Amino acid sequence: MIVFDLDGTLLDNRPRVAKIFRELAEHWQTTNPTEAASLATAAAEDIVYGVEENLDRFNVKDVALRTFAAGFWKDRFFVDSYMQYDRPTPGALDFVKACYSAGATLVYLTGRDLPNMALGTFASLRDVGFPIGVVGTSLVTKPAFEIPDAAFKNDVAPALVRHGKIIAAFDNEPANNNLFVQHHEAALSIFLDTHHAPNPPALDSRVIVIEDFRW
Repeated sequence: MIVFDLDGTLLDNRPRVAKIFRELAEHWQTTNPTEAASLATAAAEDIVYGVEENLDRFNVKDVALRTFAAGFWKDRFFVDSYMQYDRPTPGALDFVKACYSAGATLVYLTGRDLPNMALGTFASLRDVGFPIGVVGTSLVTKPAFEIPDAAFKNDVAPALVRHGKIIAAFDNEPANNNLFVQHHEAALSIFLDTHHAPNPPALDSRVIVIEDFRW
């Protein structure tokens, strides 16, 4: 069995963020034209980790506007209908398909929650070509939005052995890589160096670092 995180690991969610900002630009077109003009240019490659950091990049300075923008983003980023804008990270699709073809059981372990994002996530994985909905694949989500991602993965990690013998886990959050090493010392923990939460812990020395899935 191989465990894969989604956001920032198999899937690049920056196109989703850029789409939301362009929709905000349309919303502000008449009321806040300066900010709208800046946000209208949003592309995936412009997006960094964190809403506040992105608003800085797009020169949205007014406090009230920033508060509104954060809510606008949150109302869309964490719902099924916007999962369709995610795209595979470089090499991820071919790598995962090769793992499945070689006989691996795939577990997609994500901090996305079941009530708001599971259906959209399933459809997104299916539509871009990841093995999903077939024998030997599972999508594991948080039962509730409010549960912190790291706490959820720490709680569920020991139970993953129910799916089979774990040989590797991929994640883009150092904290998650570290906890996986602690729970499954015989398996490989691989850190995908894309983007992650600020102020991460130091990586455990046993964690392997890669830039993407291309080989």
